[in-house]
Amino acid sequence: MNIIFNKIKKSYRSQKPFVVYRKPKEKEVLSFFQEDDTLHFSSDFNEEGFVFSPFNSDEKTVLFPLENSELIKEEIVLDKDFDLKKVDIKKNNIDKEKHVHLIEAALSEINSNKLIKVVVSRKEEVLLSEFDVLLTFKKLLTTYTNAFVYVWFHPKVGLWFGATPETLLNISKKSFNTMSLAGTQVNKNLSKVVWKNKELEEQQLVTNFIENQLTPISTSLKIDKKETVKAGDLLHLRTKVTGSLNDKASLKELIRALHPTPAVCGLPRESAKNFINLKENYKRTFYAGFLGELNLEKQNTSLFVNLRCMSVVDNIASVYVGGGITRESNAEKEWKETVFKSKTIKKVL
Repeated sequence: MNIIFNKIKKSYRSQKPFVVYRKPKEKEVLSFFQEDDTLHFSSDFNEEGFVFSPFNSDEKTVLFPLENSELIKEEIVLDKDFDLKKVDIKKNNIDKEKHVHLIEAALSEINSNKLIKVVVSRKEEVLLSEFDVLLTFKKLLTTYTNAFVYVWFHPKVGLWFGATPETLLNISKKSFNTMSLAGTQVNKNLSKVVWKNKELEEQQLVTNFIENQLTPISTSLKIDKKETVKAGDLLHLRTKVTGSLNDKASLKELIRALHPTPAVCGLPRESAKNFINLKENYKRTFYAGFLGELNLEKQNTSLFVNLRCMSVVDNIASVYVGGGITRESNAEKEWKETVFKSKTIKKVL
């Protein structure tokens, strides 16, 4: 048995905080096992450790401090000795009426020129007949090799899992890279992927926002061309962005400039946040927030947006999914997109 897997079982049983994760396309699994159950927070992103930050940037970011944690790295090769759950998307109509109504409300705001784009989401609850923390994490590791896969637990916060395709930020000293990721379609394994105007426009809005936010605090900003990337059974549009922080800017300023991006919130950002808080009728907490390594090994920070994720309380898994709404959105198609996205997590339960 691997050391890290044993530690997951032991820490969860004794209710001690931990996070175990694997970065995209890597074999090495990394972990922080906190020595006690104290709830730590980051004050200015100058600390060293692992952060878990909520969607609402006004709320506190949870920190597993490096100095209070055991850090373990281990290369793990897994055999697929389990079956994935078959998810029947045709039966997934529980929340359809509510979500379509929410999309229509978003379109009304957009058509009245109060919003350019807004990302609306929903929480889908799945009753679990049985649940195994380690097995669920193994399924995610094996199934989503191109994603940032994690299991995160703190007894005073909760248990979270995810397989996110989206990088918020990588920074080493002053040099950084981030991405614009938006637009979604089901992967049909076609030789040529065709994107419609709605997805192209949505992705360009995110790219423009990132460029506008980063220009005042960075130098040598470079925007790459759009490309198609695979995330499980879905395809997304991605644009890579690189640059360097100028001498007056801090990591905190960089994070606040980016989070939340229009890929998880909307434009204008504050108006979109207000719409989300008023209309979604549930609290996102850490969904569409971010998580990752903070100031490790010579000031290296690696943060990922918390998408394709779920929280688990008792025997109920809450799966979080959403989609970007623009003027060209169709409510029925947007609903179906959330259904396909929910399969990412539901099939490992």
